[in-house]
Amino acid sequence: MQKAKTAEFEVFDASNWKIGIVLSQFNYHITEELYKSALITANKYKISGANTNTVRVAGAAEIPLALKMMAETGRYNVLLAIGCIIRGETPHFDYVCKIATEGILQVELENKIPIGFGILTTENEEQAVARTNLSGEHLEAALQLAKSLEAL
Repeated sequence: MQKAKTAEFEVFDASNWKIGIVLSQFNYHITEELYKSALITANKYKISGANTNTVRVAGAAEIPLALKMMAETGRYNVLLAIGCIIRGETPHFDYVCKIATEGILQVELENKIPIGFGILTTENEEQAVARTNLSGEHLEAALQLAKSLEAL
């Protein structure tokens, strides 16, 4: 697995922040591990379970609408999309990836809210399993962006 070199982010106290997580149930054994990774990072930033709202949806194609509904409430500082799309034998993989990616970007830009892109798009299950720790990094990226945007 390729390991990107990232900067060390300064952890800050986000205990008064609210986060919304949309969690796909497709490839549940992968997405639940991703979810655990995100909760560890939320805890690192002192975000309590009371300030975390999780919505479970069927698959990655359903994530953008749930994010949109959450964003429109104005209650959240950051959102996180968690899903896992594994390539199969048909072009369905490409369509679901496109729907999820473009939908999430649209919600983020229209609502001006950082959204962590915690959707794995892998060639096989082995690659997905090897990446189940990454949602924490996806949430951290969104938290850091939100912190940066506060200064604007």
